[in-house]
Amino acid sequence: MMPRLKLTYIAVLAAVLLPGCAMMGPDYQRPETPVPAKFTELADAAATQAEISRTWWQLYNDPILNDLVAKAQASNTDIKLAVARVEEADAYLREVGAALFPQIDLNSSAARSRITQLGATPLPSGVNPIRENYNIRLGTSFELDFWGKLRRAKESARAQAMATHYARDTVDLSLQGLVASNYLLLRSLESQIALSKDSLHSREESLALTQRRLEGGVSSALDVHQAQVSTSNLTAQLADLVRQRAVVEHQLAVLTGDLGLTIPIADFNQLPTPPMPPVGLPSSLLESRPDIRQAEQSMVAANANIGVAKAALFPTISLTANYGGESAELGDILKSAARIWTGGLSLNLPIFDSGRLNSRVDQATAQQKQTLASYEAAIQTAFKEVNDALVNLRQQSEREAALEASRESSKKALDIAENRYKAGYSGYLDVLDSQRVYNDAALAYVQSRQARLTASVDLFKALGGGWKAAEK
Repeated sequence: MMPRLKLTYIAVLAAVLLPGCAMMGPDYQRPETPVPAKFTELADAAATQAEISRTWWQLYNDPILNDLVAKAQASNTDIKLAVARVEEADAYLREVGAALFPQIDLNSSAARSRITQLGATPLPSGVNPIRENYNIRLGTSFELDFWGKLRRAKESARAQAMATHYARDTVDLSLQGLVASNYLLLRSLESQIALSKDSLHSREESLALTQRRLEGGVSSALDVHQAQVSTSNLTAQLADLVRQRAVVEHQLAVLTGDLGLTIPIADFNQLPTPPMPPVGLPSSLLESRPDIRQAEQSMVAANANIGVAKAALFPTISLTANYGGESAELGDILKSAARIWTGGLSLNLPIFDSGRLNSRVDQATAQQKQTLASYEAAIQTAFKEVNDALVNLRQQSEREAALEASRESSKKALDIAENRYKAGYSGYLDVLDSQRVYNDAALAYVQSRQARLTASVDLFKALGGGWKAAEK
């Protein structure tokens, strides 16, 4: 009874003292990063919105886009892979955390053996050479975490689990951006196809007109051949645009996991102008980006691993205990006379290992420096991406306005050239040149609108999927 009381006392004492034991290794502190308080590229004060929801794609007011994003989040293979990694990391965290508690095992055995009757010491007569042995016992072992090795390991595992959660969020945000960008490209191509069809129809009419003028002796064969070349080139351009739209639609099918996806044609110009961020957007918003949070959690894990490596330099102290019964008859195994128990305290102290454990500390320290550099690089990249998105959005807006004016002017010039040609005041070369200029200007305008909308998508992504106004 006394040994059992002593073991119980030791276990209780350990449980009381362990929380106050020293933790090896440095405690994590977020490093200072030399980032300006505000982004260097600022938005215009007009058309700003102070807060954007995390479901930023809904700002485009397009039910088809909303449906595509929902499908992608539910069925995309990259998302499924990221979710599986989160589940694996969570399970690993539970495994590491279990090491802080005793492990209890139930062991039992039954053996039947026969000893020789003709050995050096013969068995007395009447003694049965057949022997049986039954054993059942509960055993436990528990490492006393005096130096915080197990707690640091759990801290590392928890940070790794959080990093996988943020990695999943990063994949989700990237997927949202890919779906939105490809969808905008699809709508842009549809608009370019519609413009090309209108231009082709106009050129076919011009070709028919020149052929009639040739037959009437008013025009030359040169005008007919030039009109035919212009019509054929536009037909080839239209075929390539149709091909590009099909390729983009196939890409959206893969992103959404719906390989039979077909998207009906819609008006690209109906998409609303996206909101601009408020002036003076604080760079602290970068902290909400999942990739930066992932990089920080990797740094937390590496920092905790230093403590794990340092704790290995100190003694490992473990408690072991077994309690059960052993008897020659199965029916006697639960009797008090068959009771057996053991209890012990073990200590393992590394004395000489040729620097192996110290080298592990150096490795862990070097890995922590690597994660620190990765964290700083992630912040710098994010800062650049936000500035790039801001300037792209602003300049693409100005470019779109200029190209819209160019499109309207080129259309008026085309109308004048066609009327002058029909009246016989100018040659067909002026019509061809005006048709080419208008076609290029109209397509450039659509492409600039798509570029501006895509720049807004990039801004949403760069800010981690939205923003909030700075708190006063």
